[in-house]
Amino acid sequence: MRSRQRPPINGRGIFSGTGIIVTGLMATLLAMIFPIWSYADRSGTGLDVLNADTVSTGYGPLSALDRDFITKVRLAGLWELPAGRQAREKGTTPAVRTAGEHLIEGHAFLDERVRDVAAQLSLQLPNEPTDQQQEWLATLNSAQGVEYDSRFANILRLAHGKVFSVVAQVRASTRNSLVRKLADDANTTVLDHITVLEATGYVDYEALARDMVADSTPPLTPSPAPPGPTSDPAPAVPVTPPPSPAYTLPSAASSPRPAGGSGDS
Repeated sequence: MRSRQRPPINGRGIFSGTGIIVTGLMATLLAMIFPIWSYADRSGTGLDVLNADTVSTGYGPLSALDRDFITKVRLAGLWELPAGRQAREKGTTPAVRTAGEHLIEGHAFLDERVRDVAAQLSLQLPNEPTDQQQEWLATLNSAQGVEYDSRFANILRLAHGKVFSVVAQVRASTRNSLVRKLADDANTTVLDHITVLEATGYVDYEALARDMVADSTPPLTPSPAPPGPTSDPAPAVPVTPPPSPAYTLPSAASSPRPAGGSGDS
């Protein structure tokens, strides 16, 4: 007796309507998952960029930018501290000599702070200025009189302007409590130094703006030295970082013009 052939049952198999829908959904899901997996697996992309070279410490994450900032604070002191001592001796006006005093006090304080922070974070610090910083010092060593005053004010003012932006970036982004406090101290000190350098009356603002836009380093051959301050020195409000120095840093407001300079702008 011949068995009857069963008619096909509709709706079964991957080629049925339901099967096609399920297969399509699975393919879409796989297409979405695979790029995420392959992208996360690639070095140099995703979160590993944000966490690159960041290490954990007892004071919070320490990023590469944090470590670079700590090194820059140390390097600044290695050349600006002797520059301040030099200005105290070679400056021809009370304003320049006062700026030198502020550099001495500020960087003595910051250098003590940065060495303490580096010790707590087990970081090595440089012990010599960079080649460029040594060139700046050599430029100041070779200058005399009014030329010295002008070069001192302009080289140091440009250097501090560039550091100021770095301090702000670190203060805004760091997650390390020691670095955050160091950035606060550096901000106060750098702003004080900018103020007293500008109060000398020698800062060439046009040259400063050009160099800042060009993102260049402090010039070894700045604009020709003016015969005297470009204007009457504005009163400087000293902002002495803690701890307070053994004496009160004087204001640069009473600095007279160098002899023979008109100084009117």
